[in-house]
Amino acid sequence: MDNHNKNESFTYTYSAKQQEEIKRIRQKYLPPEEDKMEQLRRLDKSATQKGTIAALVIGIIGILFLGIGMSCVLVWADAVFIPGIIAGVIGIVLIALANPVYNSITKKERERIAPEIMRLTDELMK
Repeated sequence: MDNHNKNESFTYTYSAKQQEEIKRIRQKYLPPEEDKMEQLRRLDKSATQKGTIAALVIGIIGILFLGIGMSCVLVWADAVFIPGIIAGVIGIVLIALANPVYNSITKKERERIAPEIMRLTDELMK
């Protein structure tokens, strides 16, 4: 036996397709990492979330009051006409307030998260 055969070693390299499959499998077991663009999207979406929820709640309550008021006026006109008018006006006021509430809350949230948004956009634009 000569020295040439003793020094030979066997090496194997994976194909590109296998490398990609290995990376995909490995990614399943790593803790999830949020990249900066995902963080930016999440923060931007969160700016409107609280305002949307508050506006929906106020708007739905307003619609219910308006519906109750209309029912009182149209169905039981003799007995509860004045309370129906009052309930309807309250409903209209609440519906009209939904958009300003949304705008106000969204503006405050955007001001609150603005420093973080600016930091992330600066990092992404480098």
